[in-house]
Amino acid sequence: MDDSKDNIINELKNKIKTIISLYENQKNNNKELEDNNRELNEKLILLENKISDVEEKYENLKLARALITPGDEGTHEAKIKVNRIVREIDKCIALLNR
Repeated sequence: MDDSKDNIINELKNKIKTIISLYENQKNNNKELEDNNRELNEKLILLENKISDVEEKYENLKLARALITPGDEGTHEAKIKVNRIVREIDKCIALLNR
């Protein structure tokens, strides 16, 4: 009877060791995934910033091209953009005066 109990105890110990090992492996895997996720989020933020910079440069280029290129379409678009910029400046001045 003691031999049977010892076998059961040994099997339980082995199963517990296996579960602990699986837990540790999963814990390490989760840490790697979290690190990878953090890196990808940082890259995403950098790329989003680059996109907004490129979009701003593109808008400035369109405005410059509209100012340089003669024609009704370019002139009209340039006037609209200049008016928008003037309104933004006026808003900033109004905020500063408060």
